[in-house]
Amino acid sequence: MLKEHDKIRIVLADDHEVVRAGLRRLLAIDRNIEIIDEAENGKRAVELVQKHQPDIALLDIMMPIMTGIEATKEIKASSLTYVVMLTAFEDSMHLEKAIAAGADGYLSKDVSAKDLVDALRLVSKGERAFSKSIIKIMQKKYVPEEENVAQAISITKREQEVLNLVADGKTSQQIADELFLSVRTVESHRYNLMQKLEISNTAGLVRYAVMNPGIREANK
Repeated sequence: MLKEHDKIRIVLADDHEVVRAGLRRLLAIDRNIEIIDEAENGKRAVELVQKHQPDIALLDIMMPIMTGIEATKEIKASSLTYVVMLTAFEDSMHLEKAIAAGADGYLSKDVSAKDLVDALRLVSKGERAFSKSIIKIMQKKYVPEEENVAQAISITKREQEVLNLVADGKTSQQIADELFLSVRTVESHRYNLMQKLEISNTAGLVRYAVMNPGIREANK
């Protein structure tokens, strides 16, 4: 995790040179952000991340040879680099695939320069970042219907800890190590959470945690 004034080193990947040039100009407004290398496809992006070990990989989704989502899986499996998707796809299908792959942020390509810089700063600190338009999609698809909002969901303190770490992108093994639990116990907590929240997969659990940071803990 970077300190407040550390420079954020970025590998940028997009198959359109004009888009990369535009992003260079946008990010030039912040002297603490540096694009250290560029790729025209997902495979090259993975190679550059392995070479430079940047703080963030800023990836398009639709690229030749290897998509941004495929690249995200490889980057998250082999490095500590954060991944932010910057894409024209504003739909739940691509969003879910990106989150499931381990993306730390999902931004629309019409994001303003200020919002892009702010998002990259957040991600560099270990937080997640989403465009306002993407958050609206998440709210529409995953927040309970109005008649169910009043139904409080009670979870234990330990389940809350597990939920928070899932939202941080941690694996069951990493959560087990951090909370001094067995992997089986962590998996049990995850299963219980998904049952209580009526969620069928980890990507859904991450989305719920992002959209509901104030979910009530039971007094246990």
